[in-house]
Amino acid sequence: MQLKLFEEYYTATNNKLLKDLFYAYYDARRNKRNTINQLKFELNFESSLINLYESIVERSYKPERSICFMVQKPVKREIFAADFHDRVVHHLIYNYISPIFEKTFINDSYSCRKGKGTHYGIKRIDHFIRSCSQNYSHDCYILKLDIRGYFMSMNRNLLFEKVKHELLKRRKGIDFDLELVLYLIEKTIFNDPTNNCIIKGKKEDWKGLPKTKSLFHAKENCGLPIGNLTSQLFGNVYLNDFDHFVKRDLGIRYYGRYVDDFVLVHSSKHYLQSCIEHIRTYLKENLFLDLHPDKVYLQHYSKGVQYLGAIVKPHRIYVANRTKGNFFEAIGNQNRIARDHKPTKEDQQAFQSSMNSYLGIMKHYKTYKLRKEMIRNDVSGFWENIFYAKNYEKFTPKKKVLKNSELNSLMYD
Repeated sequence: MQLKLFEEYYTATNNKLLKDLFYAYYDARRNKRNTINQLKFELNFESSLINLYESIVERSYKPERSICFMVQKPVKREIFAADFHDRVVHHLIYNYISPIFEKTFINDSYSCRKGKGTHYGIKRIDHFIRSCSQNYSHDCYILKLDIRGYFMSMNRNLLFEKVKHELLKRRKGIDFDLELVLYLIEKTIFNDPTNNCIIKGKKEDWKGLPKTKSLFHAKENCGLPIGNLTSQLFGNVYLNDFDHFVKRDLGIRYYGRYVDDFVLVHSSKHYLQSCIEHIRTYLKENLFLDLHPDKVYLQHYSKGVQYLGAIVKPHRIYVANRTKGNFFEAIGNQNRIARDHKPTKEDQQAFQSSMNSYLGIMKHYKTYKLRKEMIRNDVSGFWENIFYAKNYEKFTPKKKVLKNSELNSLMYD
């Protein structure tokens, strides 16, 4: 990649923002290589980045059109994919403010945080149950709750005020242009991706999706798009005060939250029952959010709890049926590809990526026999000739064994 124009511009301006924007660009493209938006941006990388920099400095930056589509797995969701140049801005914002908000979060919020993803959350819930029950020797109870249409219900005005208040409070320790970053945050939060968006798919794709899960039906000045890095961070910011309320005011020692799905563990079932109304009232009055009436789970720890794609029970953790079902379906899809035609290099890469993503999840739990059975009985023989399932944990390409004639050809060519 030619960086001459960028290097000359950066040397002339000696500007920290431009350097940070450059790093944000690399972060944005890390998981978006070869997408149309990314390739278009990279065709004229230097001028694209400089133009973006100048639009930010001149306060003329405007988010581009988003692409809207539906995904069916692991659950049905409406996704808005931001334009690549907006993704660069999202990473810039995240790189600046995430370390600041990280200091304010409780330990047990698990979304969009380094080292604190779904596996960490599952292990923590297992730890809560063991600790509260004194290693399964005393009674304790699990309360799991969910917020209805969380991302579509977040009030943008309230969110911006929360972000702004926290950053202004900590301005002395900030080493970036706070006024400029607040400008970008405001542009991002108040951007309505439904305006002039590009819709991919058919109207039927939205059939069965509740209105509470669609930005097209969100209340005025409410809702953030699922799919943006900033939305994930802001989702934690929006519920941060609530997390502290549960820990401090309700006195719940064993509490964890992943986005809008949270679990409370306590020795008293009656106390947990009383917490439900306190939580419902707090969410409604302070955050304009509603508890999902059909997703209230309160049981003795011996019954276990399904959380983040796993089922946590005493002494063991299983993979949820939905994850197993999705894995079976993925295997079936890959087998059909092998039956229809000789898989291309891209097909083989897709097979390896898809299979290893599920195996990467399952290997953390008691699934050895299940993985072994699924791979031996369900994976097509064609794929078995190309890939080796090492310890039933990961598919790796088989090394090609050369025939004697091929060896001689290589030796004497």
